[in-house]
Amino acid sequence: MVTESKRWWALALLCLTGFMIILDASIVLVAVPSIERELTFSSGGVQWVPSGYALMFGGLLLLGGRISDLLGRRRVFITGLLLFAASSLLCGFAWSGDALVLARGLQGASAAVLLPSALSIVMTTFPDGADRNKALGIWGATSGVGGTAGSLIGGPVTDGLGWQWIFFINVPVCVLVAVLAPALLLDSRVPGRRGFDVAGAVTVTSALIVLVYAVIEAPDSSVGRTIALFVASGLLFGLFVLVEQRSAAPLVPLRIFRSRALVGGNLITVSWGLSAFGLNYIYTQYAQLALGISAVRYGLMSAVLAAAAVVASIIGQHLVTKVGTRRVAFVSLLVSGVGATLMTQLTVHSGYFELAFWGLTIFGAGLGAGTVAGSIASLSDVAGEDSGIASGLQSASFQIGGAVGIAALSAVAAANTTGSTPTALTHGYRIAFWAVWVCIAVGIAGCGLLLRPKRPVVPRLQAVVTS
Repeated sequence: MVTESKRWWALALLCLTGFMIILDASIVLVAVPSIERELTFSSGGVQWVPSGYALMFGGLLLLGGRISDLLGRRRVFITGLLLFAASSLLCGFAWSGDALVLARGLQGASAAVLLPSALSIVMTTFPDGADRNKALGIWGATSGVGGTAGSLIGGPVTDGLGWQWIFFINVPVCVLVAVLAPALLLDSRVPGRRGFDVAGAVTVTSALIVLVYAVIEAPDSSVGRTIALFVASGLLFGLFVLVEQRSAAPLVPLRIFRSRALVGGNLITVSWGLSAFGLNYIYTQYAQLALGISAVRYGLMSAVLAAAAVVASIIGQHLVTKVGTRRVAFVSLLVSGVGATLMTQLTVHSGYFELAFWGLTIFGAGLGAGTVAGSIASLSDVAGEDSGIASGLQSASFQIGGAVGIAALSAVAAANTTGSTPTALTHGYRIAFWAVWVCIAVGIAGCGLLLRPKRPVVPRLQAVVTS
């Protein structure tokens, strides 16, 4: 039996873990220019430092969710913590670009085991509608903050201690959580199920890697080669669906996609991954390469995005219970689109408070409220036996969106850049900021799948859970 106070302490521990994992996906964006200077990469190869993590993370999250369901969520959670700590050490001690990309892939695979088990524990610890809604709101807000706080934390760490320490700081957090987990977290699993869908995990991860590779290489490849890569990715996705249809223990039970809330919520989450990671990556390049400012100054400049996201996530959590996830998500997407539009006006002479401050603040406000709405929408209509796979799918949507977003907006910027002068670079970045609207359109389509609530969200959630 879990006491009321104990389960909220458990939520705090789990949210700390979720914050660390999502932060690790975003904090490296600030350090990319420093990493590229110190390590050897092929042309465009440095993109694989953030994208390699996101791909392995997103591609294996579904398998990680199923493993946590079958082997025990607390056990898998603690194992994931230890693996994440070890892979973080490997990243910090990487001696070459290839070694860092490989270590980041291992770190992403560790996160794929750790995060869905953490979110599954949240959902089993808070089984009733009102408290689950609040807990998921806090979880979504924490994850949203983690996704935007990387620039604020990463700048001082990179300039003051070196880029290696953005990985080393994970180790004490992992140790602390692993020590406290047995006392605060309950273990649970889905009874009577056996088997892991390794074929499904291999096909979907391969499809994602080929997709991102195609996007990254598109500016320097022929049209025929690019099309061939996209076709190959599509065929692998099709093979994944066939595997899931024939598997006795599918990685993703296709029946869960009958839920419009789950599909719509995950499209919204994909949209936030595309736009948030993509915009952050482009703005990092603009600030450090076109303007020549330091990582620590960039971190301070972009702090408003994280601050706006924190405030908006709190507000968004309350708004969802009053007006529904659909309205909050839709308005949030439009708000972030306005912020991205302001960023398209940046020049090499732009004053920070003239454009970037307002653009980042407005974008962050939409991001904070929107990620909460997307998280609640995609998980509110899920049965307990599917909590692991649903949480893995929701987290995978954000990470996969992030990997594709970085690759796509970088490709747009590269395709519209002629030369290496600050003016030429800025022109490419401005076009990339316009492309954020394409990312936002994915989320707007997801909003269309969410049903308009006829009664408050909290009672509806209670009805779902108790039925």
